[in-house]
Parts: sequence; structure tokens; C-alpha cells
Amino acid sequence: MYSNDDTNQKKGSFLGLVPLLVFLVLYFTMGIGSGSFDNFPLLIGMFIAMVISLMLKKPGDNKTFSEKVDMFCEGGGDKTLILMVVIYMLAGAFYGVAKAMHATDSVTNIMLSAMPTRMILPGLFLIGCVLSFSMGTSMGTVSALLPIGLDIASKTGVNVALICGIVVGGAMFGDNLSFISDTTIAATTTQGVDMRAKFKANVFMVLPAVIINIIVLALIPIRAESIITDGAFDIVNLIPYVMIIALSLAGIHVIPAMGLSIIVGTAIGIIHGDFTFAGSFNIIHEGMTWMEDMSVIAVFVGGVIALMKYYGGIDWLLSTIGRNTKGRVGGELSIALLVTLVDIATTNNTMAIIACGPIAKDISKKYDIAPERTASILDLFSSAGNGITPYAGQLLVAGGLAGIAPISIMPFVFYSWLMFGFGLLFIILGLPSKLTHKKEHAEKGQVKIA
Repeated sequence: MYSNDDTNQKKGSFLGLVPLLVFLVLYFTMGIGSGSFDNFPLLIGMFIAMVISLMLKKPGDNKTFSEKVDMFCEGGGDKTLILMVVIYMLAGAFYGVAKAMHATDSVTNIMLSAMPTRMILPGLFLIGCVLSFSMGTSMGTVSALLPIGLDIASKTGVNVALICGIVVGGAMFGDNLSFISDTTIAATTTQGVDMRAKFKANVFMVLPAVIINIIVLALIPIRAESIITDGAFDIVNLIPYVMIIALSLAGIHVIPAMGLSIIVGTAIGIIHGDFTFAGSFNIIHEGMTWMEDMSVIAVFVGGVIALMKYYGGIDWLLSTIGRNTKGRVGGELSIALLVTLVDIATTNNTMAIIACGPIAKDISKKYDIAPERTASILDLFSSAGNGITPYAGQLLVAGGLAGIAPISIMPFVFYSWLMFGFGLLFIILGLPSKLTHKKEHAEKGQVKIA
């Protein structure tokens, strides 16, 4: 836990945020100015940020250029990022196999034939919620569900960016609430609160967002005559998707869950004559190549973040926001702002929670905020932030699979924007009131919620 002395010793430096700020200014200026963000690819923006981060020099900096390059490489090789790259590759492979063996067609046809036209988009969102809650990973959910969404887009004429936003929104639901999500584990651990208590506090804050998101999606017009499908589907083709859900519910890691699903999907495709054994390797490889750019971007992001931490950018955010807190509302708002900004800076909501957790705990004790509420705020705002950050994993994989600029998806992740809105509203209004304050501090005995 950070004490006041620790916070003072770790003031950091605004200099550490310069690479990120330059990247954001260039990316948004070029994208808006040219009328298309494809004209200024993310990889180029991150390359420029890398150059700037390598050239910066903080007071008393005695590291050589080679040492900074080593730091960049270590950051880019962070185990979380490498895991992300592996998931990217598996996502591309799963997409390629599922499409080639008609798994996506079967699932799509079931949805289109079983659901009223108005419920197709809300249904896609709800499937994403169930899948992400079961899997505990937003990345795995986007990878598994987006192929179905893209097939729906092709058959209904719905905007591809909108479909991607719906899938990402559903993925962030489980990322925020699932009991096996890394963010839930991080939030409850740093605040010393039970997962079920955090879930009860958290679900109250996001339930209105879920309901409104469903209503909004149901109101988006879809021309029934544009739906081109004969309704045919093969139950056997559903096995890869059923496997992902079943294995996730059984607690299997996302890599073997997706890997086994790819193998089974490939076997079904070969048996059905959709492709040959030799041809399956080309299909898997082609799917992986769709995600190569996104994988390289993830590595660059990791390297730049490592240098930003070295220059004190993250510590500057933590100390600056943490020391300017006043009152219960101010305390909760500062926790929300802090974890959101750190998440945007690091593109990793779990690490953002871990970094902000100690300061958030100090703030919650100072202003008598219930620990489960603090954990909920940390998880809610970090997950919402990841859902709308164009260079974070969720939008990178969605953009890569859909072949569109990740930033074009941002406006359509309605659920993440609603999470922000209702999160802020409940903080300002102090709702639910019974979870706003503790009757007793933990150090005086058991924590009881009023």
C-alpha cells in the first residue's frame, strides 16, 4: 500500500507521458485531417512514439541509447504482451478455420432464423455477454464471436464497425464482471474484498447500461429483405463454438481452449470436404497473417510503455491525481479518473488496477468508501477504457479481423460509453447509498456495509 511518504517519493515526471501524447495528437490530427485513419496507420504512430521515447532524457539520466533500446525490447517482450500476440494468432487461425468449414454460417443462420429482426443486434450483444462472462476474457470473446458478427454484417448490410462495437461491448461486460476475469481478481485482491460482494456492487452500476444498450440496438433499423440466408445449418459445425464455451466454463486457459477448437474445426472441415488436409495449413496460416500487424503494434506499445514508466509518466499520473482528492465524491471520481488514464496509457486494464489499487485503497479509507465499491469503480472504468482505446487489444483484434481501422469502431462501442456515463452518474449521486460508506473501518474490526 502506498503511504503519503511513498506517494511523495514517487511523484514521477510529466516527461514520461510525452511519447503517448505525441502519438495521440498525430494519430487523431492526421486521421481527422485526411478524412480516414487508414492514412496514418497505428504502427507508424507507434514507431514515431518509439523514436521519441528513445530520444528523451530525464534529469540525471545516465542510461545510454543501447540501454534504452534494451528497455524497449524488454517491455515489448512482456509476458502479458506475448500472450496477447499468441491469442491474436489463434484468433486469426480460428476465424479462418471457422469460416472455411462454415461454422460461422451455421451460427449466423440459427440467429437469423430464430430471432426477430429487431433482436439480431441485441442478441449478438447478449451472446457476447454470456460468452465473456463464461470465458473471463474479452480477447477470447472478440476472437470467437466476431467471425459470426462479420457474417451477420455481410448478410444484413449492417455497418461492420457497428458490429465490431457490439461484439467488443459484449466482451467488456464479462471482462468487468466475470469471476474468473483478471480484472475482477486484481480489483478484489487489491481492495481485500470478496468477489461476490464486488459483483453485487458492480452489477448494480452496469445493469442500466446493459438495458439501455439492448434498447438502442433494438431500435437500429435492419431491413428484413436484406437478410440473405436459406436458414440451413449443420449442428456438427457448431462444435468449435460449443467447445470454446464448455472448456472456458471448465476453467481451461484460453490458449488450449482455442487451440483445441481450431483442431476440431479443422477435422470437421476435412471430413465434410470443405478443404483438404494440406489445404488446412494454408487456411490457418492465412488467418494468422490477418493479425500480424496487430501483433507488431502490441509489441511496440509494450516497449513504449516500458520507457514511459522509466521516465516517470505513470508515477506522475498516480501522484498528481491522488494528492488532489477531496470528499467522498472527489475520492471516487479521482479513483475513476486515475484508473482510466493509467489504462489508456498502458492499454492493460489489469495492470492499471494493480498500479492504482494501493492509492485507491488509501483514498477509500480516508473518505470511508466501501471496499467493494472501490473495487467496482476500478474494474468498471478500466474495462470501459480498454473498450474504447484504439490501440488496446480488444479494438486491435476486432479491427484486424474486420479489416478496418480500430478507431472507426470507437464510436460504436455503445456499452463502454454507457459504462462511463452510469459509472459517473452513480458516483455523483452516491448510488447505491447502502454501498457508498462503511459503518466501520477494517482496522476496527469486520467491515459492515450500511
